[in-house]
Amino acid sequence: MTEPTLNYVPCPDASGGHRMAFWQWGNPQAPHLVVCVHGLSRQGRDFDTLARGLVERAGGGVRVVCPDVVGRGRSDWLKNPSGYQVPTYAGDMLAMLAQLQRQAPIGVLDWVGTSMGGLIGLMLAAVPDLPRPSPVRRLVLNDVGPVIEWAALERIGQYVGQVGHFETVQQAADAMWAVSTGFGPHTRQQWLALSRHMVRPHPDGGFTLHYDPAIAVPLKAVTRESAQAGEAALWQLYDALTCETLLLRGALSDLLSADTAQAMTRRGPKARLVAFEGVGHAPTLVVDDQRDQVVSFLLGPESRPTA
Repeated sequence: MTEPTLNYVPCPDASGGHRMAFWQWGNPQAPHLVVCVHGLSRQGRDFDTLARGLVERAGGGVRVVCPDVVGRGRSDWLKNPSGYQVPTYAGDMLAMLAQLQRQAPIGVLDWVGTSMGGLIGLMLAAVPDLPRPSPVRRLVLNDVGPVIEWAALERIGQYVGQVGHFETVQQAADAMWAVSTGFGPHTRQQWLALSRHMVRPHPDGGFTLHYDPAIAVPLKAVTRESAQAGEAALWQLYDALTCETLLLRGALSDLLSADTAQAMTRRGPKARLVAFEGVGHAPTLVVDDQRDQVVSFLLGPESRPTA
């Protein structure tokens, strides 16, 4: 399969519920499931290149699912913006996993999470007694950890929520590049491919960014003090991980510091760290060496027993 299928899952919330969209690649009956979850203002088609790479390498032995987190892409928008936080997202992922389990039993569950998607995966993998159909076997944390640098939160807060109005997709791509240079070098074709799914039609013609501007509401409520207070809880989750963990870092990242990344190699699951030179926050997993690191980690042999 060279293109994914679009699916939906109903998710409960206090305002009557919402639908989350997800893109499915590969064999829908395969027992090996890889879930790929994007960052704060992105959407599931960010993982097209990675998904194709996994399916090509595994043949019919894998299904890859890439959700549009609620408020993004093809998913519904929440009536109450305060719900745009990790606990809501984690609940939606559990609903999706339950639906996928009914579709075909999940024997092996792996998780790839970029930034926000990594935090969702951290919760899903580490919190005991969640109704997961299978424990997370391998976890990829893409440029995120228990300590999120305040300067990065301030930088992201300057542009998230400003969805704009663009005459063409190329114009939107150029505007996104202005705030996304941390993603590292990309060809014009690679960046346009990443950008194509980042827009939706504007009611007055042209295009606007795909997401609900209200996803910025909880972010703007974060203070330096509340961010620091959350670090202990995130470290507790990280230290509870028992799955094999690969930590990717842009060597120029302002969100995941080198010190935090090194600490993650010594604590909890003792993640294997791979840094990409010339890249900040966050590697897009489009460039060959980035994609291949993830494919090899997820489809390679067991490197150690898992709990």
